[in-house]
Amino acid sequence: MNDKLPTSTHAETLECTCELQPALRVVPLPADLNPSGDVFGGWIMSMVDIAGAVTARRRARSRVTTVAVNSFVFKQPVSVGDLVSFYAEVVSTGKTSITVDVVVYVERNPENAVALKVTEARLTYVALDHQGNKRIIPLEE
Repeated sequence: MNDKLPTSTHAETLECTCELQPALRVVPLPADLNPSGDVFGGWIMSMVDIAGAVTARRRARSRVTTVAVNSFVFKQPVSVGDLVSFYAEVVSTGKTSITVDVVVYVERNPENAVALKVTEARLTYVALDHQGNKRIIPLEE
């Protein structure tokens, strides 16, 4: 994963003093639980896709669509009531595609202000024009 995303220290924890702002921050609800009582993995995957798309959209300066989930690793379960933060960053840009790393942390106990890394993923998006066709990504300014 990219060096600019939040990094873990001991036992995949991180002090909640990240300079990077999350692309998305949500609190899962009881309806998001699987039969085991943890947050359903598909819910986390959909939020990762949204966070990655927000970042890719900003870079492409247009709408984007997901074309690949290159990697996805669940490291720890997520519980109802956790504050879940999704940090996303563009790691490469092609002619029409953008690859984004997303790292997910939860904060379980606000009094301690320590986050736990729960998921990391890499996704690829393609920039689209108004008709839904691939478009060239503009150069960075």
